[in-house]
Amino acid sequence: MSVKILHIDSNHPILWAQLEEAGFENHADFKSSKEEVEAKIHEYNGIVIRSRFKIDKTFLDKATNLKFIARVGAGLESINCDYATSMQVSLIAAPEGNRNAVAEHSLGVILSLFNNLNQADAEIKSGHWNRESNRGHELDGKTVGIIGYGNMGKAFAKKLRGFDTQVLCYDILENVGDENARQVSLQELQQKADVLSLHLPWTPETDKMVNHDFINAFSKPFWLINTSRGKNVVTADLVEAMKAKKVLGAGLDVLEYEKLSFETLFQDKNTPEAFQYLLEAKNVLLTPHIAGWTFESHERLAQVIVDKIKALFR
Repeated sequence: MSVKILHIDSNHPILWAQLEEAGFENHADFKSSKEEVEAKIHEYNGIVIRSRFKIDKTFLDKATNLKFIARVGAGLESINCDYATSMQVSLIAAPEGNRNAVAEHSLGVILSLFNNLNQADAEIKSGHWNRESNRGHELDGKTVGIIGYGNMGKAFAKKLRGFDTQVLCYDILENVGDENARQVSLQELQQKADVLSLHLPWTPETDKMVNHDFINAFSKPFWLINTSRGKNVVTADLVEAMKAKKVLGAGLDVLEYEKLSFETLFQDKNTPEAFQYLLEAKNVLLTPHIAGWTFESHERLAQVIVDKIKALFR
């Protein structure tokens, strides 16, 4: 019996080609609604997704022959994982595929914020040559705190090895620290960190984690980098902390207002006040969820998924 796979998002062409070469039967549907896909999902043994819609209980109840769900990305928050697992559906993700891209992006954001690169560039292009107001900070001598020490956190810590920094990590799992970061309690990290970098999934435990109380538990003013999920940070509380100079600057690749697909922001007519502040602040660097979105990671993500699907059927 051939294994039929439905692809509902476009991906790097090697994913399709290598699965076909390995004997899998590929089908694509990039436009149908969730309900339309549900009507035919019983015909398939596997589904390859990014983030177009939720794979919820309703969807899974109709996927009577499903053996796996493969998400070409790091997180699985768009899937009802517990229910899928109870149905013996294997869950596949590819955090290995874009961890280097996320690590490089995180480092670039810190260096840009510390040295006012975006602000200085904009000023010169506007006809202003301001040296003193663009005096920067050095990363050497700083303590970098990483929350979430999985694929992304570990890759970022490795990038910091070329700097004279102290790197601390906090994770809910024990014994994940390594030669690049010392694992500490959340309290110690909040006491010592000059920079906080988030590398977390979006779960009930991490939702709105970075809020007023969390921020004010830090002993020193700090810079915040978020390349994980936007809803891990309460934007209004972050802005309040920036106005109070508790947060010295923020590099946000993800935003609380993103749609689940990550393809667009909110569609509302009125821009939230906190978001408007971020748009205007000179010490804020915003990017459109592209930390893991490189040409190299595009191919690497697809390759990781192919390899894991093939391994499932060996």
